[in-house]
Amino acid sequence: MAFDFIRSDIAEQKNKSRYRQLICAQTGNYAVKSVINDNENNKIVINGKSYLNFSSNDYLGLNNHPEINKALQQGADRFGTCASSSSLVTGYHYAHQALEAEICQWLNKPKCLLFSSGFGANLAIFNALGKNSDSHFFLDKLSHASMIDGAYQSKATVKRFSHNNIEHLSSLLTNAKISPNKLIASEGVFSMDGCQANVSDLAQVAKVEKSWLYLDDAHSIGVIGNQGEGSNSIANIDITMATFGKALATSGAFLACDENLHEYLVNFSRHYIYSTAISPALAWATKTSILLAQKEQWRREKIKELSALFIDLLDDSIEVIPTQSSIHAIIIGDEEKALAVSDLLKKQGIWLTAIRPPTVAVNSSRLRVTICANHNTQDIKYLAECINKAIV
Repeated sequence: MAFDFIRSDIAEQKNKSRYRQLICAQTGNYAVKSVINDNENNKIVINGKSYLNFSSNDYLGLNNHPEINKALQQGADRFGTCASSSSLVTGYHYAHQALEAEICQWLNKPKCLLFSSGFGANLAIFNALGKNSDSHFFLDKLSHASMIDGAYQSKATVKRFSHNNIEHLSSLLTNAKISPNKLIASEGVFSMDGCQANVSDLAQVAKVEKSWLYLDDAHSIGVIGNQGEGSNSIANIDITMATFGKALATSGAFLACDENLHEYLVNFSRHYIYSTAISPALAWATKTSILLAQKEQWRREKIKELSALFIDLLDDSIEVIPTQSSIHAIIIGDEEKALAVSDLLKKQGIWLTAIRPPTVAVNSSRLRVTICANHNTQDIKYLAECINKAIV
């Protein structure tokens, strides 16, 4: 039978406790493929049962914000819901231009390009800069799957340095001095660990080695910095990618860079050239998201306060990766045990997804807790109490 490996691979996933399936959130008689927040904006309803949601990437609690919803409607009325073409044909609207200008001002970058997803943006940059075999990419070991895929699909030489290990990175760069085209790549905040990259050190190494520094800031943007500007609040980053579908509560992504790279991507990035532009209505709404993220510092302060409370209330025997972000990774180890703990928490009305290989390394399955600005003190106390009972 054709493609018979499909059934055997699925069976193997089940045997290893790594099987995944879609969970459909519901409200009333309607069902959609994405999680729908209730009026409190920190719960989800699945199969008629309400859960406190600690698996959302809505870090700032902006999803369903009335000002963003209003901007989305205004954008749809003014520009339509669809770009109807690629950006280089007729799909580039004033809404896109206005959003790009807002991002450039926010991050102090000359130019910006919009993409439909962070995955697509990561593939685009590595494919474009890796079109020649004399390019060298140096990726943090824990870089996102899209970064790894983009790098290895290119013609560049790819090396991966030990996680946040500047000494290892420096040694790899030294051995590649023959190449003038060197790119250091990392995540600003690592998606499954919550820890930050050593941004200042990376920027210094890049400067010394005459390399470019690229950061995937999907989990930093909106959360890190006095105005939520992410890793650019720490050092000057040559190329920044970040998504809109997390802290900014819309959809899509951007690459911020200098004028020359912008011009190059517009002319040579297949992912940009041949993709329909993102919805202009969403672009218009995202402009409002950014303005809210910039001015409402209380949202970032609340994440810090609730995170500190959570760590203080957890039993000392529970292993948590240190973080300054919204993401708190509780290491369980075994896949089956991680699923069992997740199921116990669901019985207590807490939705907390078990993260398992291949998303994380073998024997490092975990609960990925995200603390958001729409949580409150009672939510955190209840979460910590339930986790302590489930694990200890």
